[in-house]
Amino acid sequence: MIDSHAHLNDPRFASDVAEVVQRAQANGVKGIINVGYDLESSRQAVQLAEEFPSLYAVIGVHPHDAKTWTDEIEEELRKLSAHRKVVAIGETGLDYHYDNSPRDVQQEVFRKQLALAQELGLPAVIHSREAAQDTLEIIKEFPDVRCVLHCYSGSWEMAKVYADMGFMISLAGPVTFKNAVKSVEVAEKIDLDHLMIETDCPYLAPHPYRGKRNEPGLVKLVAERIAEIRGMEMEEI
Repeated sequence: MIDSHAHLNDPRFASDVAEVVQRAQANGVKGIINVGYDLESSRQAVQLAEEFPSLYAVIGVHPHDAKTWTDEIEEELRKLSAHRKVVAIGETGLDYHYDNSPRDVQQEVFRKQLALAQELGLPAVIHSREAAQDTLEIIKEFPDVRCVLHCYSGSWEMAKVYADMGFMISLAGPVTFKNAVKSVEVAEKIDLDHLMIETDCPYLAPHPYRGKRNEPGLVKLVAERIAEIRGMEMEEI
């Protein structure tokens, strides 16, 4: 398995990241895509990818931090992208739930990072919360950029739109929650060619670890739940 979205650059892993990686490998996780959310965490993602063979890096600025964007940050991300283990730009997108950055600023910085992904020929890792239509409309402006809708929480109908565009839908711990509805429908109906799995650790630990620190080794529980929903063997997932 691959945990397609982790934050081992989060301070909550500062004291035991090596042990976390070892536990992931013991649980069958052969690769971890470690995702930046601002410039410093992007640098850390690259550093960790250097240190651990199973780690890869995604570099970018989260919509929460869009208000910090500068031309200097963009140039630094462009330089970091040259590293052999940088596999995408992100996580970028829109978050209208918290509005930690003004919505017009989020949209501008989202466009700038999609343009950077297009320039570099890299995919983009998309965060979208309570901003489904605006996210889709902005992505459509960059038809050459391949996208992953990470920790997808939207409707099946919107997921199908993205899948029809050739994009990936990534499901995380919430698909295991007892009150899950939308993510269960997506897990049931999405073509496996458009499905990825992730932890989004240290957040959103799957049941029965909900509320505790999440880590990449628990992505197995996401795969197991999707297999249960679809009536398939976990190995197929």
